Amino acid sequence: MNGLKPGRYRHFKGKEYELLFTARHSETEEEMVVYRALYGEGGLWVRPAAMWNEEIERDGKRVRRFTYIGEAS
Repeated sequence: MNGLKPGRYRHFKGKEYELLFTARHSETEEEMVVYRALYGEGGLWVRPAAMWNEEIERDGKRVRRFTYIGEAS
């Protein structure tokens, strides 16, 4: 797998999420990230790991979409 570790991450827009684990899509075998929002209703979400790991351009700078900030509380 891609080396992502469970824990708290900050999205480039500022909100925090907890990466719970990674899994594989049953049809495509694409690696997916299962995570939950650490705000609001705390809903569970799934996103392709490649998208979780990617860098994006923001205000003319390259930044990570999600940045690891520590272990889950």
